[in-house]
Amino acid sequence: QVRLEESGGGLVQPGGSLRLSCVGSGTILSENTMGWYRQAPGKERELVARIRSGRDPTYGESVMGRFIISRDNAKQTVSLQMNSLKPEDTAVYYCHVRIYGMDYWGKGTLVTVSS
Repeated sequence: QVRLEESGGGLVQPGGSLRLSCVGSGTILSENTMGWYRQAPGKERELVARIRSGRDPTYGESVMGRFIISRDNAKQTVSLQMNSLKPEDTAVYYCHVRIYGMDYWGKGTLVTVSS
């Protein structure tokens, strides 16, 4: 059974930075895509960034150039460095991994960008 646990959310001022981390338990291979999605109130869940070993990361258009995703396959972790945060980045951020066509999600961590 694969489980994902996020950490690092919180309140940050506009223009600030925050780093999210996600650790997976169970078997997650380097070729399994891991990533981050987010869901703001009243909106659909959207891709933030995803990464798979041997390929370039993919970013959502709204975070490109501001967020950086990284991964440690040995520790089964995926991290999201978020810079130049904006109020519209406020959302619950979910860690995700796809393994042989099955999607696994963390419970989410809230990021609030506000002055």
